Amino acid sequence: MADILREICDRKRLHVDARKAEVSLSEQESHAKAASAPRGFINALKAAKNDGRYGFICEIKKASPSKGLIRPNDFDPATLAQAYERGGAACLSILTDEPYFQGHDSYLQQARAAVSLPCLRKDFMIDPYQVTEARGLGADCILIIMAALSDTQASDLEDAAHCWGMDVLIEVHDSSELDRALKLKSPLVGVNNRNLKTMEVSLDNTLALVPTFPQDRIAVAESGLRTAEDLASCASIGANCFLIGETFMRQQNVEEAVRSLQKSTAA
Repeated sequence: MADILREICDRKRLHVDARKAEVSLSEQESHAKAASAPRGFINALKAAKNDGRYGFICEIKKASPSKGLIRPNDFDPATLAQAYERGGAACLSILTDEPYFQGHDSYLQQARAAVSLPCLRKDFMIDPYQVTEARGLGADCILIIMAALSDTQASDLEDAAHCWGMDVLIEVHDSSELDRALKLKSPLVGVNNRNLKTMEVSLDNTLALVPTFPQDRIAVAESGLRTAEDLASCASIGANCFLIGETFMRQQNVEEAVRSLQKSTAA
């Protein structure tokens, strides 16, 4: 595990412990039961592909550890979510981690309330408590990062998500993590093109791993996606879904940026 990821997860454990002291699991369960029904994250991606479009998971992200502040101005989660929806997004990804991404739980609530799109809570999930919390916030999907978890932890998180009717995006970085991910139930597997040790980005990750996916898996390319050519390269080997954040967040007109990349449709 990369040092930065270990640092993030260690800090996240302290955060979760503090949250448990503030809000009991039973309280979180009450919030989750009161939340509106999950919208179907995977189904939205399938629908986009069936319509001949790319399955865009468009990200609302203010900052990152590798790039610092990405969108210093004009950062309103609800407005950004609406722009993404108009531009042709299938789903949204909203960063809720505060120390490293300047995210906030309220960003997820604001974004989801403003649109009809399913939303992923993008955070470092290490405890089933966070899954219940995510459902209470309205999340339709959670992220499982294999590099940060044991097989048992990943399975426990997935089971918790499915118990609440949520979908799961499993993230891998190499073939070893992919082998572990394929033992889980979720068909949605993302390949992160960012090397967690060097923070460098290369589409070679997606191009090498996706052709080895079983037919029943849905491939998502993540990170380093900037041009129509990037998307076409990934789509040519079976990755028709894309999680894109920084590329869109740096554009003044987010709606047009999404629409422009969506012009070249998935095969």
